[in-house]
Amino acid sequence: MRIAVFGPGAVGGYFGGRLARSGQDVVFIARGEHLKALKTKGMTIEEPDGHSDLFAVKATGNPAEVGPADAIILGVKAWQVAEAADLMRPLIGPDTFVVPLQNGVEAPIILSEKLGANHVFGGVCYIVSFLVAPGEIRHAGMTPRVVFGELDNKATQRGQKLREAFQAAGISVEMPADISAAMWQKFLFIASMSGVGAVTRAPMGIIRSIPETRSILESAVKEAAAVASVRGIRLADNAAQAVMEIIDSLPAESTASMQRDIMEGRPSELFYQSGSIVRLGTEAGTPTPVHSFLYGALLPMELKARGEVQF
Repeated sequence: MRIAVFGPGAVGGYFGGRLARSGQDVVFIARGEHLKALKTKGMTIEEPDGHSDLFAVKATGNPAEVGPADAIILGVKAWQVAEAADLMRPLIGPDTFVVPLQNGVEAPIILSEKLGANHVFGGVCYIVSFLVAPGEIRHAGMTPRVVFGELDNKATQRGQKLREAFQAAGISVEMPADISAAMWQKFLFIASMSGVGAVTRAPMGIIRSIPETRSILESAVKEAAAVASVRGIRLADNAAQAVMEIIDSLPAESTASMQRDIMEGRPSELFYQSGSIVRLGTEAGTPTPVHSFLYGALLPMELKARGEVQF
């Protein structure tokens, strides 16, 4: 397949790198020092066992140089999706489809409005990875897995081809019966973990071991599940319980990327995690007191990181 990776950071870079290493025709759309490193030194992927793989890749900062792709893996941050949709138009052919791997559930909506729903899949991924230096990605934990599918959940040849490409690269991949439910299932987990983690500034082992903070976390998960339900998302009856089981299985030192961004004074995905739950709950007439508190408490730091307030 001809695959473009738009935003080849810690997530897009890892999955795109694995695809490229397996022989797929992959081109990375990057910028700045990361682009320079990819073009001059190639990409380095370090696995949890310490094994490091350095290999040459194709990279550019100009999508118009690439032309239409079969598939686009979108790895930018959630707040960058709308801008990325405009910039990727030269990559869109008649049957091109975009697989967004952002945290959150609104990327397919944004992409569909910009590009047309026929060019958009739902997608979600599971991995702990970091961009440790330009051109260098470290896979720190969790078995890498990609979940994606057509928004109407129909089985299509184009989707099957990408699935086979991931399988050939040795990446665990799933095309679920309901991609919206699959996206929301992770959203319960990541939005709740991120919000509580950012407010407490504590790793997950501490949060889940203290009864008071564990209770807040459980309430946040249940609240997100309630928003999903009222919006017609068909989650399993034990969805909230399953999320807590995942949280309990995480290494004690685990933190979420949004939490780390806020703690380090960088712009984060706050608007598209706790903010999304508040926004989508309000639209559906469902109260979200826990996430409203998390969102409000974290908003000053977010606005400071974006240069909109000073203190």
